[in-house]
Amino acid sequence: MADTSTRTLISQTQLNRPVGKAVYWTVLTLVVAGFTLVFLGPLYWLVTGGLKSTQEVIQNPPTFFPHRIHTDTYSEAWSKLNMGRLLFNTLYYAFGALAFQLVFDVAAAYALSKLRPVLGNLILGMMLATLMIPSAVLIVPQYLTVLDLPLLHLNLVNTPWAIWLPTVANAFNIFLLKRFFDSVPDELMAAAAIDGASPMRTLWSIILPMSRPIIGVVSIFAVVNVWKDFLWPLLVQPDPRNQPLNIGINSLSIGVPQNVVIAALAIASLPTIAFFLIFQRNIMAGLTSGGLKG
Repeated sequence: MADTSTRTLISQTQLNRPVGKAVYWTVLTLVVAGFTLVFLGPLYWLVTGGLKSTQEVIQNPPTFFPHRIHTDTYSEAWSKLNMGRLLFNTLYYAFGALAFQLVFDVAAAYALSKLRPVLGNLILGMMLATLMIPSAVLIVPQYLTVLDLPLLHLNLVNTPWAIWLPTVANAFNIFLLKRFFDSVPDELMAAAAIDGASPMRTLWSIILPMSRPIIGVVSIFAVVNVWKDFLWPLLVQPDPRNQPLNIGINSLSIGVPQNVVIAALAIASLPTIAFFLIFQRNIMAGLTSGGLKG
């Protein structure tokens, strides 16, 4: 009896025919090659642009390969644009934001999933509703908030808190964590309660050790979001000494040759690309974990 559980756009009978097989592989190859060019094309231009001379970078039409490779452009970018200091600032902001997100987002997701507070579903729905609001709309109220922090009346501009605090309330990360916590059997919670474990002890000893995949995903998202952000650090970090990579390169690029700026941008993008290539398996595992209960 034929297996009808697997449904595809092209039937197996058509794929077994020479014409159908040729059309299938031709279309698949063209689609994969097209998407590869779309995603890797800008990265290739970024890397090779830093290896070209200034005249070759700005010439029109652009060259596909550098006529002469200038490897010293990258060392010049590192020294001229003070990349070491900018890299330290970025890591400081990124991992500070990560620490706050792990503390508060895990606590919020755990409370909504296992403690089930009054109006918890309403609170979760309001959190998810904020994902529909464009981030550009929130720029002005967020800036006014860090300019004069309510109740305390503190000016957080040009301090790390201006970057850390807005990243704490991340509805998407809370949703991912809650979805994973929902897949943890309630029997484990009941057994821990019978043994006298408090909700905090249950979170620390049972939930968190089981949640390493999703915590890894949330950590990656938290670091990458701070790393790639441009507009918000531009507003709240006007001092060049405190700026992260993206803003610092933009501020210090005045009078710097174009190929040196491109080389600096390539250096700035390298850590995130390497980070993703190393942990891509963890990202996919964390995103799919908790989808099914059983």
